[in-house]
Amino acid sequence: MPFASTIRPIRDGRPSRNRRSRRMLGAALAAVIAVSLTACAADPVAQQYLDGDGKGYISADGAVEEVPIEERGEPVVFGGVTEDGEQFDSADIAGDVTVVNFWYAGCAPCRVEAGDLEAVWQEYSDEDVSFVGINIYDQADTARSFAKTYGVTYPSIMDVDSGSAKLAFANATPIQATPTTLVLDKQGRVAARIIGPVDGTSILSTLVGDALAEGA
Repeated sequence: MPFASTIRPIRDGRPSRNRRSRRMLGAALAAVIAVSLTACAADPVAQQYLDGDGKGYISADGAVEEVPIEERGEPVVFGGVTEDGEQFDSADIAGDVTVVNFWYAGCAPCRVEAGDLEAVWQEYSDEDVSFVGINIYDQADTARSFAKTYGVTYPSIMDVDSGSAKLAFANATPIQATPTTLVLDKQGRVAARIIGPVDGTSILSTLVGDALAEGA
């Protein structure tokens, strides 16, 4: 089923979260963001992107799309081997809201958004939320180096050889731009997507919070 064309405007800001959890995570988030900013400042590819040079990635329009519950397709079943050689299967995270980020190390906006993705992951790490990357070009050692440099702690599926993880999403939504970030609902269906880099944490945090609240 093709990705639904309905576009729902995204609200500004975040849904209310547990205050105690935020205080506990505050220090960790600050450290992650500091690492990310330091990495980007020292990264010539990321700086080229920030300066307006779009080379090194597939262009995207930055659109944010939400799919109404009644228009979502079938659950997406996907898996593969991570950069650490572990087997990942979407069945293992059944029932979680899942953020799936398509990326590769040479993609400048992928580098810029890495800290924001990690920050939202840390925000929701004590809830029923999972994050997984799908690396479409690199080998495992490159992905591990990227994770170390940018402080990324969630796993990525290495998809360059088979393309099977990306193909699993083909009927639900086209993946034509890198980076692309998807939010899957608790049933594993595509609930939202961000085409292009995540711009700060607010929108992604809201999308994840909305998906968590469904049926609550």
